[in-house]
Amino acid sequence: MRLPIIFSIDDDPQVLQAIQYDLRKQYRKQYRILCTSSAREALESLTELKKKGEEVALFLSDQRMPDMTGVEFLSQARKVFPNAKRALLTAYSDIDAAVRAINEVQLDYYIAKPWDPPEEKLYPVLDDLLGDWLSDYRPTFQGLKLVGYQFSPRSHELKDFMAGNLFPYQWLDIEGDPLAQELLDLHNIDRSDLPVIAFEDGSVLTQPTIGDLGEKLGLKPKASESLYDLAIIGAGPAGLAAAVYGGSEGLKTILVDKRGPGGQAGTSSRIENYLGFPNGLSGADLTRRAITQAQRFGVEFLAPQEVISIKSQGLYKHIKMADGSEVITRAIVLSTGVSYHKLANESLDKFTSAGVYYGAATTEAYAFKGKPVYIVGGGNSAGQGAMYLSRTASEVFICVRRPDLTETMSQYLIDQIDKTPNITVLGCTEIVEGLGNEQLECLVLENMNSKERQTVPAAGLFIFIGTKPLTDWIEMDIIKDPKGFIATGRDLAKYADFKKVWKHDREPYLLETCSAGIFAAGDVRAGAMNRVASAVGEGAMAVSFVHKYLAEN
Repeated sequence: MRLPIIFSIDDDPQVLQAIQYDLRKQYRKQYRILCTSSAREALESLTELKKKGEEVALFLSDQRMPDMTGVEFLSQARKVFPNAKRALLTAYSDIDAAVRAINEVQLDYYIAKPWDPPEEKLYPVLDDLLGDWLSDYRPTFQGLKLVGYQFSPRSHELKDFMAGNLFPYQWLDIEGDPLAQELLDLHNIDRSDLPVIAFEDGSVLTQPTIGDLGEKLGLKPKASESLYDLAIIGAGPAGLAAAVYGGSEGLKTILVDKRGPGGQAGTSSRIENYLGFPNGLSGADLTRRAITQAQRFGVEFLAPQEVISIKSQGLYKHIKMADGSEVITRAIVLSTGVSYHKLANESLDKFTSAGVYYGAATTEAYAFKGKPVYIVGGGNSAGQGAMYLSRTASEVFICVRRPDLTETMSQYLIDQIDKTPNITVLGCTEIVEGLGNEQLECLVLENMNSKERQTVPAAGLFIFIGTKPLTDWIEMDIIKDPKGFIATGRDLAKYADFKKVWKHDREPYLLETCSAGIFAAGDVRAGAMNRVASAVGEGAMAVSFVHKYLAEN
């Protein structure tokens, strides 16, 4: 944590040197000591200090200076750091000015020169002032600050990206947090420029794209090499596991994701049935551990970067990125995962990211503190989302088409939901309409048996229904099942097109697609188990088949 600042100003070099020596002798372990001989330079530096999130605990200014008086300086400094204590260094002839300053600039104390010995005439005074300041001091957040409108899709996109890439940030709602407007005023930014991200170095980005933000945060969107042994597309649990095993076993490995590591599992508030973690762990924690492990083994991670096409040419696979760059690799693991289906309801579409969210329970939960929220879906992701939202929301309602959750959700989650007083399961219920102006305000529910409808207040709607594989971008002849999931291994033989595209003497390996050297792992694969542990297992298994493929070529 940064140390608060004691800022001293005196135009006399000898006096400045003396006060600097005494301040550092007594306070250097608890405070950063800044000294200057120019009041104007000091004032110019204050705004930059404020932008960088610094805190000034005490101003100690000489009264008689050529460019302005100490009282004038303290009056200006107070506008930038209103909570800092203010003390004046005065000669005996300036005591009248110091007394007037007590009323004019709320001067906290004046100290007559000379202050020797400081143990009697300086330190006791400053100790009292600094102790008083510390009693009210609350350290400011050190890190990224995002200012925007709560129900803005652009703001939600940035929040989701930073959370997905494990960057801590502070969310400041322009309509409800006075610090948000203060930050805009500090940087002379208008509300029309929102969303805005402020960085620790004092710089800001207005209305940034995901690419702009990723570059500023130091993420790598471009590959450093021209040829790799293994390229993994998608950084969910399967992709991360493949990266760890590929890197640890000596393959030159690159991992690419258009958002960040973790996939859907990364947004999970609690995974309680993952082997080796009896108390459970969050998706973010699992992701952080896995990406750190992969990078320790030399895996190169590109994000945010979107793959738009792949094609096989002889023994090499060409991967084309959205920015026009290309990566060549000897083998590929496809682990792009799945996304939630959208509710086929036009009245809800206009509230997407403005009260209606697909997953994202951890990103937006705090916004609904003390308000009722609804969840659609009866799977484990919906149950984990409900448990997380129940910490902040006044009430959580789970809407399912079945009578209850027993057929679709793990028993441990059902038991937790039953014991949580502010979660209610609404069986045989579907949402037929969303109501509101610029954000979701109400939902119209229909009982599927009685057809009775009711309108209920709802601040948020989180949808966890069905999944569709993220395979629409694949244009080459990779066989998929009717739902778009990638077929692999022996299952390929049941497709009529298989013999037209597979021209090898051997059968495809267990996780291999109909294009030799291209494998699929995790939820994107037809027949996958849709569990974190099975995805991790498939990612690791895919690498063993990659080794076999590379050995034969």
